[in-house]
Amino acid sequence: MNEELRIIVWPDPRLKKISEPVKEFTPALRELANRMLELMRQHKGVGLAAPQIGHNIRMFVMNHSGEPNDARVYVNPVLSDPDSDETGEEGCLSLPEINAQIVRHKTLRIQAQDLEGNPIDQTETGYIARIWQHEFDHLNGVLITDRMGLGDRFKNRKTLKELEEKYAAEHPETRSGKSKKKKV
Repeated sequence: MNEELRIIVWPDPRLKKISEPVKEFTPALRELANRMLELMRQHKGVGLAAPQIGHNIRMFVMNHSGEPNDARVYVNPVLSDPDSDETGEEGCLSLPEINAQIVRHKTLRIQAQDLEGNPIDQTETGYIARIWQHEFDHLNGVLITDRMGLGDRFKNRKTLKELEEKYAAEHPETRSGKSKKKKV
């Protein structure tokens, strides 16, 4: 089943749902995380959250360097202790060809669990902290489109419209009921 997993693309409504905590640490969870890491690498990403593959659980994977030893999995993460802000460009695997300048905390602490349920407690600065925040947003149904400024929204409006049209064509059941209305 996990071989069939794919990255879902905006405006798929599953991307806007708040994810549920992981309660059971099973071999299936490990298999899901491994498949997520494969998809992330395949699409040349640095992070991927479970909601981006249609799984409504609080887990994300990341690899800031591309080196195999830098692959990380975070289950039930909590971010805290933010320190200062910085602006940086971000893209998203669920928003292909969209880039925006996003303000994020420069330094953060993450408390989470690994795939066996063991505690993780780390503090990072810069790029890793940015990835954590981006993926954590996905767990809360927040996308970079929710954080981008008006200039980036204007710059990306054509691509966003194209994504909407493609999604509507592939999912006719989600259209706004135009065909269901009867003329009186």
